[in-house]
Amino acid sequence: MANKNKTLGEFIIENQEEFKYSSGELSRLINSIRLAAKVVNHEVNKAGLVDILGAVGDQNIQGEDQQKLDVYANEAFIKTLTNREIVCGIASEEEDDFITIKGRNEKNDNKYVVLIDPLDGSSNIDVNVSVGTIFSIYRRITPSGSPVTIDDFLQPGNRQVAAGYIVYGTSTMIVYTTGHGVNGFTLNPAIGTYYLSHPNMKFPKDGHIYSVNEGNYVHFPQGVKDYIKYCQKEEGDRPYTARYIGSMVSDFHRNLIKGGIYIYPSTSKNPDGKLRLLYECNPMALLTEQAGGKASDGFNRILDIEPTKLHQRVPFFCGSVNMMEKAEEFMKNAK
Repeated sequence: MANKNKTLGEFIIENQEEFKYSSGELSRLINSIRLAAKVVNHEVNKAGLVDILGAVGDQNIQGEDQQKLDVYANEAFIKTLTNREIVCGIASEEEDDFITIKGRNEKNDNKYVVLIDPLDGSSNIDVNVSVGTIFSIYRRITPSGSPVTIDDFLQPGNRQVAAGYIVYGTSTMIVYTTGHGVNGFTLNPAIGTYYLSHPNMKFPKDGHIYSVNEGNYVHFPQGVKDYIKYCQKEEGDRPYTARYIGSMVSDFHRNLIKGGIYIYPSTSKNPDGKLRLLYECNPMALLTEQAGGKASDGFNRILDIEPTKLHQRVPFFCGSVNMMEKAEEFMKNAK
């Protein structure tokens, strides 16, 4: 049984041998993300007390209004990862292009690239709803010592060496995987330390929660409409409960613990879906599979999709296996 008094730092050290390339960099990288998360958490908790609410007046590469905390979180993670000289490149949902980072002696000799959604669900900050950070880590494929290229970032999700999220809610948690299960750590704000609170997290095979923005129902594919009707039908253990926060990290976190399915499908307005493959779907898909769940675009495994561009969008379904298989069945039958 896992020791719930164990700190995140202790856990990283004890499990370092599980890393495929055990040379210390990945451990230091996770530690850097932990540090940046504490900085962002401190700022998020001041929302309403200082001038960090609302939009900054700019839009990101996806044409979405940037919130003040989007910008702050983006800068905090980039600064922390850059200053520690652990990664050779960073791609952020908030940046137009990837960032090349030079290590010591002006060489790009670090092994890892990080892709990050610095503050998922940031528009909810104004109404005090939980938000989060999502991160994905890959080993570079270009030669060490050379500048990173777009190829280092356009890798399929099945090549991730680690992925996770931070949820800034009633408590702040880091949930991550290095390919050996999923573990959650809760921040003790009194001393600034994360403790192992949710060891070996697993999706229940069955669930009773479906998370989808039903306000877009008329724009959904027929398969999604049919599945929603199935969820609402009074039969057996149904109707299921609809729960949708609008913050992907929060919806995912609830379903991971309680069992459920999260759906962000294509629509007639957004035929390619709206969520980003590299910053949101791949890391959440790895976590889902490592926790015994399933993740797809409604038809195909997310982790097998070959990315073609940095800000690529895809439909996204993830959650408890039995619920996922039923949803995919409706998608297939409606084709």
